[in-house]
Amino acid sequence: MHSRDQGVFDNQEVSKLQYSTIMVCFIMNILDGMDVLVISYCAPAIAESWNIGPEALGVVFSAGLAGMTLGALFLAPFADHIGRKNMIFLSAMLMGLSIYLTAYSQTVSVLISLRFLSGIGIGSMLASTAALTAEYTPDKTKDFWVSAVIAGYPVGAVLSGLVAADIVPGYGWPRMFQIAGLASFVTLPLIYFFLSESLDFYLKKQPANALEKVNRILSRMGREAISSLPVRTSKAPGIPVKELLHNQYRIPTFQLWIALFLAFASLYFLTSWIPKLATNTGLSMSLAIYAGTVFNGGAFIGIVTQGYFSSRFGLKKTIGVFFIATAMLMAGFRIFIDSEWLLLVFGLLGFGIQGGFVGLYAVAARMYPTEFRTTGVGWSIGIGRLGGVIGPAIGGVLIGMGISMAGNFLIFAIPTLLAGIVTIYISSKKIS
Repeated sequence: MHSRDQGVFDNQEVSKLQYSTIMVCFIMNILDGMDVLVISYCAPAIAESWNIGPEALGVVFSAGLAGMTLGALFLAPFADHIGRKNMIFLSAMLMGLSIYLTAYSQTVSVLISLRFLSGIGIGSMLASTAALTAEYTPDKTKDFWVSAVIAGYPVGAVLSGLVAADIVPGYGWPRMFQIAGLASFVTLPLIYFFLSESLDFYLKKQPANALEKVNRILSRMGREAISSLPVRTSKAPGIPVKELLHNQYRIPTFQLWIALFLAFASLYFLTSWIPKLATNTGLSMSLAIYAGTVFNGGAFIGIVTQGYFSSRFGLKKTIGVFFIATAMLMAGFRIFIDSEWLLLVFGLLGFGIQGGFVGLYAVAARMYPTEFRTTGVGWSIGIGRLGGVIGPAIGGVLIGMGISMAGNFLIFAIPTLLAGIVTIYISSKKIS
């Protein structure tokens, strides 16, 4: 932020309007976590009732992730033109409809199609909430707030896990999708009435009635009105994807994409397959669901911890340490099988990989300017999600081949380690 709003956010206490915007973004990420992980929690029950193998489930998982990739790459960038608030509203509608209809799937192909559609909404939601949070928070604490908002994601995963552990065995997996779909619809009034559009978006993009809208927001924050908008510095039409690969952004962008690709591959292997792998080791369906829940509970603590340490010691170093430590734990997973420490290890895996992973969202939100921030975040997530598509699919093949849980964890420790090393060397001067 380079204009007047920079001082508004950096030199004042965080206002009620900022807190409400941050809170709505946090809630939307809770929904994201619910909607992504609901398929993982229901996977053992779907496999049992439809009599399908891990390879078919791998395709179902990857379809959702493919949708998230396209949503982040091609839908999210429109937020740089229609506004973050409008895109968040649109994404929530798409998520709610497709998730609810998933309850009525009769075939694998229909399930794949609906997971793909819900993925498109989820992908654009994550990018838009990260960008909006970055634009509504002081520079000094931006990394913490972006990480805190994305921490809603594992909270949603934990909540859906707790609900699934009760609902799926007693009422069947379709009921779980009905609940998750309705939850998305319930948030639409919340977005409409309590979410504020980005002040930076109005000042830089200057849509119709921008001055009036800026002054309305400033008034709600108790700040004095402005008499005119700043001179527009960017007049480039279209969605500026090419700006991501221009001059100072080119090398850091490629480094961020590689780190996210590797991190996504490992993370989505773990989130997709932990409940199913846990049932393979002999845990009951309820306990297997709790294994996924513990993983995401650890993730929430890890994300908040990472946000705190990043603001003290720098993003790159903190994220690198989180990934490298997680890779070592994954490589040594064999030691903990059949021990009472197993659930704690799942929690620590979530703590490390999600903590580091969400830090990369903060890197993206900080690295790019307002004019193409959602495009930058969206493309970073989208390219990264290609790894997320590949990870669960490879996991399905490896499990189908009979490779053990420990063997899978050892294989996926490699991309986790590399993600940490690449992150440490990201060359953007805007990232500490």
